[in-house]
Amino acid sequence: QVQVVESGGGLVQAGGSLRLSCAASGSIFSIDSMDWYRQAPGKQRDWVASITSGGSTDYADSVKGRFTISGDSAKNTVYLQMNSLKSEDTAVYFCNAHGRARAYVRASNYWGQGTQVTVSS
Repeated sequence: QVQVVESGGGLVQAGGSLRLSCAASGSIFSIDSMDWYRQAPGKQRDWVASITSGGSTDYADSVKGRFTISGDSAKNTVYLQMNSLKSEDTAVYFCNAHGRARAYVRASNYWGQGTQVTVSS
């Protein structure tokens, strides 16, 4: 089993910053990438940012220039530094680890429970 746990959410004023953390643990053979998604009330879950095991990163246009994803592959941990936060960034943020629990199997998605980020205007 692979467990994914997010932390670091909270309440912040518009223009402020927060740093989210996500750690994957358990029976992990390899992780191809780790991603952040978010889901606002009544809306679908949207992709925010990704980082591959090789360190390549990608961002949704809505957060480009404000959010930074980084990771420690040795610890299976990823971070999301969120700056210049806006009210529209308010959502539950979910971490996904895309990897495999053993060799020679297709990679799966392992999701955390999410952490709430609320930006007050």
